[in-house]
Amino acid sequence: MGTRDRILDAAADIMRTDGVARATTKEIAKRAGFSEAALYKHFTDKPEIFVAVLHERLPQLAATLQRLQNQVGEGSVRGNLEDVVAAALAFYDESFPMLVGIFAERRLLEAHREGVRRLGAGPEYPNQALSAYLRAEQRHGRVRGEVDPNEVASLLFGACLQHAFFRHFSGAPEPAGAQNTASALVSVVAGGIEPAR
Repeated sequence: MGTRDRILDAAADIMRTDGVARATTKEIAKRAGFSEAALYKHFTDKPEIFVAVLHERLPQLAATLQRLQNQVGEGSVRGNLEDVVAAALAFYDESFPMLVGIFAERRLLEAHREGVRRLGAGPEYPNQALSAYLRAEQRHGRVRGEVDPNEVASLLFGACLQHAFFRHFSGAPEPAGAQNTASALVSVVAGGIEPAR
């Protein structure tokens, strides 16, 4: 395992167990077994490390959304949405403990916000990608034209985030049936977006 991978593994571990606020570059370097200077050979700053952890060490929501853009007109819209929602459930469930710490400290939130925007990332990306997919399916006649793709994306991702919040707040065990939950969530909106037959 290379230096960069060890840094990301250490950062992910700290973020999961101790929270983002405690994931200082000093602590990440210590846990990875390197000097702080080694971090800066691979990353420009802490937000870049954080974004890399989200993209490379968590369930791959971004990759699922990228694949989705190539599935326009293929398979069923319902099935495609179920895959996205299952990935989102896994992503939010694992990332929620990491993300919540950012909001506790205003300076940390501002620095993180600036860092992820500089890197072309951010929490709006999933909504934008899913909305783009739904608009493309509207052009193919597979989603009703009067449906607002932005609202559908907000409903689905909002439900996924709420599932993660409730699970972590209640201390419930990790969910085993993400695909079943995804199917149930998608079925709620599917009737409202599918064209009349």
